[in-house]
Amino acid sequence: MKKIEMLLQELETKIPIQNMVQSSVSTSPIGWHIEHSLLAINKIIEATKTSDPNSYKFVFKPLKYIVYLTGKIPRGKAKNPKVVEPEFFDENTLNVHLQKTKKVIEELRSTDKNKYFKHPYFGNLKLKDTIKFLEIHTNHHLKIISDIQKAASK
Repeated sequence: MKKIEMLLQELETKIPIQNMVQSSVSTSPIGWHIEHSLLAINKIIEATKTSDPNSYKFVFKPLKYIVYLTGKIPRGKAKNPKVVEPEFFDENTLNVHLQKTKKVIEELRSTDKNKYFKHPYFGNLKLKDTIKFLEIHTNHHLKIISDIQKAASK
């Protein structure tokens, strides 16, 4: 849990530059990446908490193991589900959403380890793998944010 909490703190430091965009890196501004990350965390945790451990079925997905071993998600290869596509954000809404997300993360501490999230590419992820995915996904967007900042400073 410490890692995802640290990643959230890092996202928080990027909120003041949420309007920055560099189309050579991403057509979306930094705020979009922050809001998308927060939406993904909240929706995934919600789905995990409401899952029925008795309906869990393991399915081997090679892509999952590649991403989990490398800790990297290839850029531009996946389509976001509509539910995690940001519609509106500004500095205020990002701060409010971040505080909500910090509380939601706390709820994972008491979640049954057999609960799971059904990922569209990786299949069913039990709690431990769900947390790992949240870390990899959030870090993926933090790297994009960092690349936007680097490109903007050139």
